[in-house]
Amino acid sequence: MQWQTDWGLRGRMALTMFLLFGLYIVFLGLLTLYFGDRLLPIVLVMALFLGAQFFFSDKLALYSMGAREVDPDEYPELHRMVDRLSQQADLPKPKVAVADSRTPNAFATGRSKKSAAVCVTTGLMRMLDDEELEGVVAHELAHVKNRDVMVMTIASFLSTIAFLIVRWGWLFTGGRDRGGQQQAPVFVAILASLVVWIVSFLLIRALSRYREFAADRGGASITGKPSALATALMKIDSGMEKVPKDDLRGQSEMNAFFIVPIRIGWIGRLFSTHPPTEKRIDRLRDMERELEGR
Repeated sequence: MQWQTDWGLRGRMALTMFLLFGLYIVFLGLLTLYFGDRLLPIVLVMALFLGAQFFFSDKLALYSMGAREVDPDEYPELHRMVDRLSQQADLPKPKVAVADSRTPNAFATGRSKKSAAVCVTTGLMRMLDDEELEGVVAHELAHVKNRDVMVMTIASFLSTIAFLIVRWGWLFTGGRDRGGQQQAPVFVAILASLVVWIVSFLLIRALSRYREFAADRGGASITGKPSALATALMKIDSGMEKVPKDDLRGQSEMNAFFIVPIRIGWIGRLFSTHPPTEKRIDRLRDMERELEGR
């Protein structure tokens, strides 16, 4: 299969990014109006924090999962698979990592194509056959090719600032005007930050779901076997039910990276970073039918 552009999906992602951009422009205007010169230190500190997170995202993600880089002698088949699929995707070979976990999952991380890492869990390798594992690895390589870590980091930058203002905005309320009253504009800015954070949170979740669809399509294009990825998604989704709840809770903070999210309770489903597995499988089966019809 050739790497094809899904223009409908691209359009939805572009609209979401446009709405986020417009929201952030208004937000910056309000912050400048109410905080003035005090805004610059906040933005600089957050830029440094998120910059460090961005540049060390691969190491941070691997560390949080207890994963480690493995060499070809240790996992020769996995390395050969990643090497072959990277060539098919026209990508430099990423670092290969394995997490010793019963949770069947995989993720990709890294700020660029050259600094990327692809990680699979031992539970995933035990559950899937070779073709299904190829489908999952190709999905993760599609995330790398689409630069999803960079896109989502940039998209969430001002949302994080809004969250911190909501959480720590009371620090700015210590000053009083000449009448001895609290400075009302600060409370307005905190309220505006709350609205921006909620709206941007929902938009970023939507953007994340769109990018999962794009990675599914890209992964299927790399292998030419959409059905293998569809079967893998079904197995992973059902396999989550067999993993102890304590293991799932310990890894749920990595949801944005995983190929299938860990859903704990109705809130996890409502604000998921991923589209429903059933919808993803339906789209992959549609791609399979397109291939069979050629």
